[in-house]
Amino acid sequence: MPKYLQDPSISNSVKHFIVEGYRHWHADLRLDDTPLEAGLGFTCKLKSETPFLGRSALEKQKKEGLKKRLACFTIDEHVPLWGLEVIWRDDRIVGFIRRAEYGFAVGKSIGYGYVTHSNGEVVTLDFLKSGTYHLESMGTKYPAKYHPKSPFDPNNLRVKGDYSEPLPVDQ
Repeated sequence: MPKYLQDPSISNSVKHFIVEGYRHWHADLRLDDTPLEAGLGFTCKLKSETPFLGRSALEKQKKEGLKKRLACFTIDEHVPLWGLEVIWRDDRIVGFIRRAEYGFAVGKSIGYGYVTHSNGEVVTLDFLKSGTYHLESMGTKYPAKYHPKSPFDPNNLRVKGDYSEPLPVDQ
């Protein structure tokens, strides 16, 4: 692990935030994003009758479909990603990276950004999974892989204390 990450003043939660897929306010979530678009619909209690501010808007959005979705991408080359890189899907611009870092636990550059449909249609999980992606950084396009879940711990085993699976960087 690099020396700057061993600094005790840097909390572990900040160091591993991006590889674990935890959302970060102002980068992954802003006032113009909804919990459904950010993959946080499970926090909204839409299956219950619990009233909350914005419930009708979320129910309408769920019924009509999402026009954008937060997606996780990795690139194999060690290229610094800073955010605002262009997300290309099948040679069409579909979004921009909002937050990015190098994920030491996965051994790759990792970025999160919202993907829209280039024709303005609904963005489904099948749409996200079916495309060929590139991230453009400093004028160069790099092949990218879409991850439906965090590439670090997609089955959430480590948060439950199960360390039986090796880290992605060790595989």
